[in-house]
Amino acid sequence: MSQSLILVVSAPSGAGKTTLCRRLLEETELVFSVSHTTRPPRPGEVHGQDYYFVDRKTFEDLIARGGFLEWAEVHGHLYGTSKAEIERLQAQGRDILLDIDVQGASQVRSRLGSEAVFVFILPPSLEELERRLRARGTEKEEVLQRRLTRAREELAFAPWFDYVVVNDRLEEALEDLLAIIRAERKRPFRRSYA
Repeated sequence: MSQSLILVVSAPSGAGKTTLCRRLLEETELVFSVSHTTRPPRPGEVHGQDYYFVDRKTFEDLIARGGFLEWAEVHGHLYGTSKAEIERLQAQGRDILLDIDVQGASQVRSRLGSEAVFVFILPPSLEELERRLRARGTEKEEVLQRRLTRAREELAFAPWFDYVVVNDRLEEALEDLLAIIRAERKRPFRRSYA
């Protein structure tokens, strides 16, 4: 039996990670691991598809029961990947995409080690990152400044990842991610030889 690919993609807010992950899901057989969060949905987000939107108490109850592979508090909201969700997808033999922050990726690395593949998406520059965040128009200036400060901190973790992809041109960044997936699927421990 071949082993599932668990692709962990992280990036500073505004680097284009969500767009790249959506494109990956369209062009591969990867399945999205839907995370839990306590933040309110953004326009167009769907419960159970983009996130499981839950209240803080529900989230904290799951933490207490050891229900998360990883979880973190980011910008005042809790985010986490359910162990049950990952186990369910692995049992189906599915390759899994985790779209999580740097802190969560670190927890996954400590629990899964080389079972997962870690990719960090970089913006072309901090100036472009700020332009993208401002273009969203979804946050007040105070929140935007917190995101930029956090982005600078997260950029220092890029060398810790297995791969780094610069998202300057979307199609090139997508092709880089597809190449990583193709290469990782060729690793002997992911293949069946029966």
